[in-house]
Amino acid sequence: MGMFDTTGRPANQGARKPGTLEKLARLNQALRHEEPDRVPVSDFFWGGFLDRWRRELDLPPDANPYFHYDLDWIVTVPNMDPWIQPFETLEETSEGVAVRTGFHAVMRKHFAHPMPEMCAWETDTIEKLERAEFSSPRNQRRFFAAGDNQIAGVGDGFQRNSPAWIDTVRSLHPDIPVYGSVIEVSECLTRLIGQVNTMMWIGEYPDRMGAVINRIGAYYLEMAKAEIEAGAGLLDGMVIWGDVAYKKTTFMSPAYWRKYFRPWVAQITAHAHAHGLPVIYHGCGNVKAIFQDYIDIGIDAYNPLEAKAGMDVLDLRRQFGHRIGFCGNSDIQVWETGDREAIRREVIRKLNAAKGGGFIFQSDHSVTSAVSGYMYDYIVKLVREFGRYPLRLGEFDEAV
Repeated sequence: MGMFDTTGRPANQGARKPGTLEKLARLNQALRHEEPDRVPVSDFFWGGFLDRWRRELDLPPDANPYFHYDLDWIVTVPNMDPWIQPFETLEETSEGVAVRTGFHAVMRKHFAHPMPEMCAWETDTIEKLERAEFSSPRNQRRFFAAGDNQIAGVGDGFQRNSPAWIDTVRSLHPDIPVYGSVIEVSECLTRLIGQVNTMMWIGEYPDRMGAVINRIGAYYLEMAKAEIEAGAGLLDGMVIWGDVAYKKTTFMSPAYWRKYFRPWVAQITAHAHAHGLPVIYHGCGNVKAIFQDYIDIGIDAYNPLEAKAGMDVLDLRRQFGHRIGFCGNSDIQVWETGDREAIRREVIRKLNAAKGGGFIFQSDHSVTSAVSGYMYDYIVKLVREFGRYPLRLGEFDEAV
């Protein structure tokens, strides 16, 4: 999943500002495959990057790229832990912390390292998984109370007592288009039992795992419904987090994914659409084997389109046309080089995918601490210069 940070957001609440309505119109036009005034741009940011960006650009401690650059959208996450409970601290030193989370997983966060380590899972047999009884998907603490939750609290940073989701949504709503989000079954299983157990048990017990997948799918569908209700008209769209692939292809066979995982993605998407909310699906890795399925489901845009996993947005546009939108695909490994010419080529070339709309400019996952603040500043300025319609991409123009 992508990382994000909303520190430093304005605290005002109330009516939307004219600039926010312009951003929302721009975003929705792009998702309808129309050409707005310019290509929408945003991203997900690691906390390490934010520290570096503020330091290098001599910005105040509460500076936030979403507002510094007037970016076009932001995503928020409620508490999606199966069990709503405070973290249990197992070990804590000045160098790091190990906690047991609401996924009944042990997570170790070394403060000097960019990402945490998943160490162990209490649900370590398929029998335990089949017997697991979760907290209600509609528990109001998910949306209306502060507290610990694994997805918001243990990532590239470490945070206890994350703020109430609805307070975050309300504070952002006047200033930027706000998406809610929900995980789907694949993302839950990775956090609940681990990726190795997921793949092994699907191979060993395909029917039993299928029944579990259907139960968890119904659970997160109900949570998505409750979240949209809790948002009470403040949400502008939904993100579905659901990594199902690695560098080469999907973790499970496409046929198994279609039988058990796809129906729940389709139902969450249909429910969001019934409430007027576009859906962006975030799935890492190479999903070419099932990409047509996301089109058939009606996903509005696919993210992050990892270049490092062989995804190229121009090839996808040539193959699938404007049947789906694209969000991402600018190679973060190129950004990390700090090579301005290589970055210029990467950024402007990918803007070819915005011809006719249907493209949101972002990295191919998230902005890491290896990216210079100067380089991100340069990238946003490139998108603003060359992303205005009609697009004039000069030597980097390609037919799509």
